[in-house]
Amino acid sequence: MTWEPDAPGVLCLPSGRLVRGRGLRHPLPPGPTATYGVHLLGHRPPPVDWESTWLRWPDFRLPADAGRARAVLVDAWRRSAEERVEVACAGGRGRTGTALACLAVLDGVPAAEAVAYVRRAYDRHAVETPWQKRYVRRFTAPGN
Repeated sequence: MTWEPDAPGVLCLPSGRLVRGRGLRHPLPPGPTATYGVHLLGHRPPPVDWESTWLRWPDFRLPADAGRARAVLVDAWRRSAEERVEVACAGGRGRTGTALACLAVLDGVPAAEAVAYVRRAYDRHAVETPWQKRYVRRFTAPGN
């Protein structure tokens, strides 16, 4: 019950897990909907028809609560093994790209290479600010 690898916005992690990134201000892509979503916004998002978590993360910034962000991202990564997990911010690039890069770290991509990985496999403009890049470089998988 995961995504199709060639579906719009789907990032294939090294393990084969599939996660969709998207911008909430864009129309919902065709096909199946998410079973779990992580919404990265500075304000509460509108409701969706699937389970979702709001992570307060203002535009061009970092998560308001780094500990909660880590817990939400670890949960999203775990769920992505069997569920259609979606990570979304307003535009689908900066915050979404940063979160996808963190998921790549959880999946085994070295933190120093995770931004480049997401830019190659998801969106060449992903992870927009120097502090978002630094956040990914400092993000570690549990146990590291």
